[in-house]
Amino acid sequence: MRRMGSRGCASRKTRFGSRERDWLKGNTQRGCVCLYGGAAADPQPAGPGPPAPSGPQADLQMVLCSTSTTVEELLAQRDGEALYVQLHGDLLRRLGPSERPLQMVFDYLSALGFREPARVQQEANNSDLSCMIRFYSERPVNVDQRDRALLRGVFSVRKGKTQLHKWAERQVILCGTCLTVASVKDREEGKMHILPLVGGKVEEVRRRQHCLMFSSAGPQAQTYFVNFDSLADYQRWHRQASKVVSQTVCLVDLSCYNLEAVPEYLFYSQDITHLNLRHNFMTPQGPGGLLNLPRFCQLKSLNLSHNRLGVFPEVVCEILTLTELNLSCNGLKAVSVQIANLQSLQTLSLEGNDLSSLPEELGGLSQLSSLGLSFNDFPQIPAVLRGLSGLERLGMAGNRVERLELCVLASMIRVKNVDLRLNGLRWVTSESPEVIGHVTQLDLRDNGLASLDLSPLGSLETLHCQRNRLQTLTLSGLGLRTLQAASNRLNMVNIYPVPNQLTDLDLSRNQLEYLPDWVCDSRKMEVLDIAHNALTELPSRLLNSMSLRRLLAGNNLLQALPELLDHVPLEALDLQHNRLSRLPHSLFCKALNLKYLNVSANTLETIPPSSQSEESLSTLQELYLTGNNLSESVGGLLVGHPRLRVLHLAYNQLLSFPASKLSRLEQLEELNLSGNRLRSIPSTVARCPRLHTLVAHSNLLSTFPEILSLPEIKYVDLSGNELSEVVLSDPLPPSLQELDLTGNSSLVLEPKTLNLFSHITTLKLDQRAAGGAGGGAGGAPALWSHGYSETSGQRNKLCVSVLAMDRFGDGLGAVYGLFDGDRNEEVPRLLQCTMGDVLSEELQHSSVDRVYMSNTFLTSHRKLGMAGQKLGASALLCYIHREPSDPGGGHLRLTVANVGSCQAVLCRDGRPLVLSKVLTLESCPEEMERVKNGKSIITEDNKVSGVTGCSRLLGCSYLSPWVLPDPWVHTERLCSQDCFLILGNRALFQRVSPREAVRTAQTAADPAAAARKLCSLAQSYGCRDNLGALVVALNLGEDSCTCCRPQPPAAADGATRPAPPPPPLGSSTPMTPGAEGPPAPHPGGGGSVGGGGGGVSEPRTSEPGGEADPQELPPPGPPAARPERLCSLHPAPPQEGGSPGGPRQPPPSAALFPGGLSDNGLDSDDEGPLDGVTSNGRRLEVEVDIHCCAFQLRPGAAERSAQRGKVRRQNSVVVSATNGCLLAVCGRGGAGLKKSPSASSLGAKKLPNGSVVAPQDSHNLIEVALEAPRKKSGYFTAPAQLDPEDQLVVPPGLEQAVREQLRAQGSVVPGAPGPSTAPPLKP
Repeated sequence: MRRMGSRGCASRKTRFGSRERDWLKGNTQRGCVCLYGGAAADPQPAGPGPPAPSGPQADLQMVLCSTSTTVEELLAQRDGEALYVQLHGDLLRRLGPSERPLQMVFDYLSALGFREPARVQQEANNSDLSCMIRFYSERPVNVDQRDRALLRGVFSVRKGKTQLHKWAERQVILCGTCLTVASVKDREEGKMHILPLVGGKVEEVRRRQHCLMFSSAGPQAQTYFVNFDSLADYQRWHRQASKVVSQTVCLVDLSCYNLEAVPEYLFYSQDITHLNLRHNFMTPQGPGGLLNLPRFCQLKSLNLSHNRLGVFPEVVCEILTLTELNLSCNGLKAVSVQIANLQSLQTLSLEGNDLSSLPEELGGLSQLSSLGLSFNDFPQIPAVLRGLSGLERLGMAGNRVERLELCVLASMIRVKNVDLRLNGLRWVTSESPEVIGHVTQLDLRDNGLASLDLSPLGSLETLHCQRNRLQTLTLSGLGLRTLQAASNRLNMVNIYPVPNQLTDLDLSRNQLEYLPDWVCDSRKMEVLDIAHNALTELPSRLLNSMSLRRLLAGNNLLQALPELLDHVPLEALDLQHNRLSRLPHSLFCKALNLKYLNVSANTLETIPPSSQSEESLSTLQELYLTGNNLSESVGGLLVGHPRLRVLHLAYNQLLSFPASKLSRLEQLEELNLSGNRLRSIPSTVARCPRLHTLVAHSNLLSTFPEILSLPEIKYVDLSGNELSEVVLSDPLPPSLQELDLTGNSSLVLEPKTLNLFSHITTLKLDQRAAGGAGGGAGGAPALWSHGYSETSGQRNKLCVSVLAMDRFGDGLGAVYGLFDGDRNEEVPRLLQCTMGDVLSEELQHSSVDRVYMSNTFLTSHRKLGMAGQKLGASALLCYIHREPSDPGGGHLRLTVANVGSCQAVLCRDGRPLVLSKVLTLESCPEEMERVKNGKSIITEDNKVSGVTGCSRLLGCSYLSPWVLPDPWVHTERLCSQDCFLILGNRALFQRVSPREAVRTAQTAADPAAAARKLCSLAQSYGCRDNLGALVVALNLGEDSCTCCRPQPPAAADGATRPAPPPPPLGSSTPMTPGAEGPPAPHPGGGGSVGGGGGGVSEPRTSEPGGEADPQELPPPGPPAARPERLCSLHPAPPQEGGSPGGPRQPPPSAALFPGGLSDNGLDSDDEGPLDGVTSNGRRLEVEVDIHCCAFQLRPGAAERSAQRGKVRRQNSVVVSATNGCLLAVCGRGGAGLKKSPSASSLGAKKLPNGSVVAPQDSHNLIEVALEAPRKKSGYFTAPAQLDPEDQLVVPPGLEQAVREQLRAQGSVVPGAPGPSTAPPLKP
């Protein structure tokens, strides 16, 4: 089956002539249909239109047609037999003669979100669209599917185990559950020998090569020997037959086969009892059509779901042996009265149809026990169901039932399980007080109930009523075992009598101010979740319960806990986000089974002792104490927990950690000490042999801890400290995967040290700035800067990516994005690489926020190609730009677009302003209604087809039309009260509310510290998934601009005083990213397992495209006169002869990937290493422009670029510091640099990630990278780069010679500072 990337598909755009293009432009209802798989010719219009010249034959036919052109007309012109359509690389369907292919494409694009007719026509002709919708002129053959359905061939066969029978060549067929051997060679006539295989054996015959023995089951078993011609045939038959003989029932699974009829040979398998034909296109007629299904005389289970039947297949009512029938998702509007013939039917599934009524004959099915009517159009429970005397389970989720009368349930005397989710229920009424004793399970989730009285249900065991509007709830407690009532407005829950059988109770996210008495009186309560309420105290009886094992009471108003009076079986206790100043003194003494304790975000100053004697019996394994007021005295109390594995002490008041105490925590695996005032980590940490994670950022550490000798250490985060050197052991542990040393301004790494880090997957270091403060043009402060943090948590891979571009387009805008793939990393990386360029291109076509943002998402969705067929990601994109109505003014706007669950929060005047919309089924009623109307099956965990809870994603195109890429778009005008912007994924904002996120960022010293702290807090609050946070600091003055140059305050004598240190993010004075000053003694930054990076507020880094690039420094001499420029928004008028503006330049897209440095520190096109010059081989995180967009050179830079041909011939690589890692920008040297062509340009080279680069004369950075080995995750290995700390390491004896040589070549290479008479190697 042909996929995207074939030669015909790639060259499609270049095969149109001028006449064809003119014909297409004449009407937006015209377009091109590409037919794969047949004899192709050059594009010709079907019907009226200009003739096209003939050309060579290929596997792609391009047919110009209109939306009114039918399949019949196309076939008549092409002499074809049939056309097939394939959606998302999945199932293949034969088109009807009256269907219109081009109209199908237009309808598909309109459903995705494209609104303009001209844009729909343009997208319909795009080559990437074939990954979403593709047409075939003949049915493609899928070998795997064919082998699963039918294996056949002519082989040497012998019957029986004795030598009496001779070998003979016969036709052999393996289909269904039987092996069929014809009696005549090469013919299927005469007697057919049938060998049932279920329960039998298939064995290898060692005496003959490629021979198998097939045996049936039973006392009169038959045996056939089959000798195959090749090893491939032998393995294929052995694999398929082994599956059949291992079955316990006679099941044939032909689901997802693109079948229109079952294979004829399948009818030889008369023992088939279960037949699965789900996800096919079965038709009534034909030898193997639906009309032939009654030939299976023993069939008990038949699955015909997702077959686009349209009408009820009455032929199935003739299979009287059926006990299970599934006709879900077939567009049925009525059920045939012939259903009464199936008197043995026990299970009937009719979900996802258009049914609104049932025939009276259905009531005669006395053995029917399970009936599925979910996601239909029933306005009420059908009255005919009252006659079903054996019905036990009724599924009616996703219908239109607004009122439930309990008397209806009472009339169905055997019904036990009733599912009424997603119905819009508003009332549940009971006309009679009689007890209903047969209903045991009731599901009322996601409705609109304000009150609920189910006291007549005396035998109710399980009730689900989450996500309603309940204020009061009344139940009978006689048989109640499980109650799930989270996310309501409950302030009162009445249960009588006391539910002594209740084991699981969830009342979280309500408005309870106190717990009812029956909660404490329940004798078998094991799990109690009362988080996110307004509780001020917990009863003593509750904590002293002899049955409670798990208590979740976080996010309340608790100020104190009662003492424990006796030993309790409590195993998990969550008390985070309360007002606790102390814990019960007897907590660890009485709760000896306690394994998990989380008391983060309280005001604790100490913790209770583990025991009253020297001997401790504590079994505590996880302890979270983040965000309290604990001092170093807590270390002595921790040694009483020898089984402790996870310890979080971040953001407390620790000045030190006792060395002798730490050595006694021998089982410790994860230690988080971030955000304290530690000056050192005790050397006894080396006595924790199981430690694999150490997070100690945002402290005052001056020495590197002795942790690299630990055998299992994997991740170390020491960012934001005061390290000056790293002393390493040789060799390093092979388990070390990530080391973060960013934010240590005094750190200097020797070449030998960097060489020792060569095996590390990710090494994060700061890069010295080449000059300047990273501000705006002309020395004005930058309007914004960013920092981000990403963490994989306890997952094996990081599925979150960040896009950050502080200078976008003409330099007066910025783009920030966050992409969360949930369980996949491919789609987030692709979006990170391409979405910036897509936005730049869309801005050239439209200035309307809604239009260009929507088209950016839709185009990015298309560019995902085959990766987006089955995989998807949530995406959030923020674009800061000037108002279109005021292009010359200083007013800024922030346009936010998102799909999925990522969120953007703006801090305005110290308060959170949520700019995005969470597009999930639980959070958005409009999306829930849209998906329901599309007849999608929504599972009990509110996921579309059980796959994702998001209703809008980039990718996952196989879930279309229920999951769409059309984004939510919102534009907000920025003002001087806007301090910063926070972007976070679902996992972050599930644990950290927008209000707390704003408060957290306000205390941070810079955006990177704020992002790290957010992720660190989320982990301490219990998050174990991937986390991503991006913080953008805004430095906006009045009218959203900074026209006034910041002047340092003058002293009394007129001298200029140094500028004060930068204020925190949340201060009233906007933070200037380039402001100088001493670092804060206790930065409020945080960290997270998994690392991070970001724009740094200190003058160590420069932004891409800024004026601090080391290779763009002006030559020595008097500086050239430059026009005055007060801010980025208000440029000065151009000089004479200058151009007032220029075309918008597409920004480079950043991609993060690990790369290894070469041994000699030179690129592939360098002639050779300089004598005495070495580089530091290692791996580090590199931010690189993979689209090769050219950058603007300063005056004189082009001449210098042309002179340094020996070192770097035609390519220039500018290495600058940003976000704590390297930024490499590729471009061709020369004065006339232009942007790289867009994806629609001709003559460009298409890369695997979907981007397009211009053809070049020699290798550049990306082309070198493309030749490197690929990883499974989709990364590519970076080519050789210069070291971030010392780009050239020059021995003292050769320093002067190297300087003279570099000066002669006109190059400026960062290095160590030299004498004042020579240009410095590193500013």
